[in-house]
Amino acid sequence: MTASAVRRTPRADCTVGPDGGITFDLDPHRSEDGERPELLLRLRGAKGRGRDAETVRLSLSPLRDGRLRAVLPGTTQSAEGRWDVYLREPGEDDGKAVAVEPGIRDLRLLVDRVPAGGRIAVRIPYPTLDGRLAVRCWLRAPHAEAGPVTFDGTGMTVEGTLYGTGLGTGARVEARGPGAGGRVLRVPVAGQEGAFAFTLPLDRLADGAVTAQQLWTLWLVPGAAEGEPARDVRISRILDDVWDRKKIFVYPGRSAGKGVRATPCYSTDNDLCVRLEPEPSP
Repeated sequence: MTASAVRRTPRADCTVGPDGGITFDLDPHRSEDGERPELLLRLRGAKGRGRDAETVRLSLSPLRDGRLRAVLPGTTQSAEGRWDVYLREPGEDDGKAVAVEPGIRDLRLLVDRVPAGGRIAVRIPYPTLDGRLAVRCWLRAPHAEAGPVTFDGTGMTVEGTLYGTGLGTGARVEARGPGAGGRVLRVPVAGQEGAFAFTLPLDRLADGAVTAQQLWTLWLVPGAAEGEPARDVRISRILDDVWDRKKIFVYPGRSAGKGVRATPCYSTDNDLCVRLEPEPSP
């Protein structure tokens, strides 16, 4: 292979496995000293955690077609967040590692995924806005997966599936207003065998004055077992191949009365929310 056939900027194809692991296949690459480089995954925005805590190092092995392969096992302990992918040449400092470009991303095994239970690890390789490869990671135990969202008048009904725990007696959903001292609206939740459903009265969210946009977060609080405190579970949607559904899953807004408009939405972390804002002028 000629030097001109080797890419200057590393590029990787990614395949996601059923256990949350990822295989990275890099284009043919030649190091000056003949040693193989190393693939680095860095946690974006990590501060005060130490280099080892914010970096995952993966060794690269040669394939028959000249490419290099690295495997991130599904059992790897990696924090929730966005991990940028870099290639580090042998003998070089981590700071000189080069960002990797995304190639083909095979995410088929993420679609309609049904976890076995326990800790849920989801990792989705994706292209960043500036053309680099990154991995979005979620670690949830337990986890409340949001499903269909429907409307009836000023009521918003959400169906979903709870993994890793049961609803228990007295389970509820809490809509929590912005700020540490924000209002909380509690509604009962029903379900069985993992399925849950609740209806949120949007007009009750608008009881207070809404003069600017507010983002209310949704939490499922299972009934506490005897001798154990209840665990709040964020209601999110992560069990598919969509790494950022904020601009993809767009719901219509509804009048919540009192000049307030309520709109279900997802955050950039795929958490289900309700956005309140003043009704636009006619």
